[in-house]
Amino acid sequence: MVPEIPLIREHDFQYGQIEVLAPGIRRLTARNPSAFTYYGTGTYIIGTGTVAVIDPGPDDPAHLNALITGLEGE
Repeated sequence: MVPEIPLIREHDFQYGQIEVLAPGIRRLTARNPSAFTYYGTGTYIIGTGTVAVIDPGPDDPAHLNALITGLEGE
C-alpha cells in the first residue's frame, strides 16, 4: 500500500521575500493569488552561484525586482 502524503495548506511567507526551503532550493511567491495559483505563483531558485529559475512568475515589476535583487551576486 502506498503511504498517504499529507496536503499542507499553510504557507508561511511574505510577498517580496525569498525563502529557503532546503539547501539549494529557494522560493519567491508572486502577489497573484487565485484559484489556480493559491497564494501566488511560486518562483523556485535552484542552486547557488549558478542558478536555475523555475517559473519566473507574472509580469509584475515588484516580483521581478525582488527576484533580481535576491539573485544579486549569483
